[in-house]
Amino acid sequence: MRLKTVSLPINVTKVVCQKSTERPFSGEYNDLTLAGTYLCRQCGLALFRSKTKFHSGCGWPSFDQEIQNAVKRKIDSDGMRTEILCARCDAHLGHVFQGEGLTILNTRHCVNSLSLDFVDDLHIEDTEEAILAGGCFWGVEYYLKKLFGVLKVESGYTGGQTLNPTYDDVCRGNTGHFEAVRVLYDPLKLNYETLIKYFFEIHDPTQANGQGPDIGLQYQSAIFYYDNAQKEIAVQLSELLKALKFNIKTQILPVSIFWRAEDYHQNYYQKTNKEPYCHHYVKRFRT
Repeated sequence: MRLKTVSLPINVTKVVCQKSTERPFSGEYNDLTLAGTYLCRQCGLALFRSKTKFHSGCGWPSFDQEIQNAVKRKIDSDGMRTEILCARCDAHLGHVFQGEGLTILNTRHCVNSLSLDFVDDLHIEDTEEAILAGGCFWGVEYYLKKLFGVLKVESGYTGGQTLNPTYDDVCRGNTGHFEAVRVLYDPLKLNYETLIKYFFEIHDPTQANGQGPDIGLQYQSAIFYYDNAQKEIAVQLSELLKALKFNIKTQILPVSIFWRAEDYHQNYYQKTNKEPYCHHYVKRFRT
């Protein structure tokens, strides 16, 4: 388990760690009806299946059943309600109510969207996460989504100082942010080493000033590690490529806050029916 607290934006931290509540009808998952699984935003554990989700009209995602042993309950600090938390990492999810007669199970888990991730996999039990920067996030996202075992790729900004940066802020080149992607993957189908090898082969890790024609600090290559295990793998693979005579410029940095990019940047090439202009696959490892 990798706790993602250090990479969570402030609004998510307020809910998950400080037990705040997002505004009703403001969450991205309130009206979502796709088939899949809802995960803990902090540790990646599977919490709820889409088949248990229903529209309660309360303004927050509602589920009448959790995945077995994934959610725990405790009396809220107000002494009246029952709080629900991730059974593994204690992330605050919301509250559970019973006796409302809204479904046959007579239970409503009222959950903050900010406490959740969604993936279109009906059977996933647990996930791992990586944060990678390799130039324009459109192209990195495009190729990573093709890798077997990847569940979700989200474009955003990381590594800088400005809070809640916009695309325009980052393009000015003075926020310190990289264009990056957040990758959720199934550790039973894909390991971190394979993911990082593939990352090194879908962009040019030898370019120091950007990626392809995109020149600027925000387009540099970087791997952001959550722990020493990820760091060691990234370093080992970088050194292996150097031994193969590649002049690797990829930075290996600790994780910092990942800010999700604007909606129009997500799934960009899928939306526009185009293909990457500065990313392509080049085999660099011998095995």
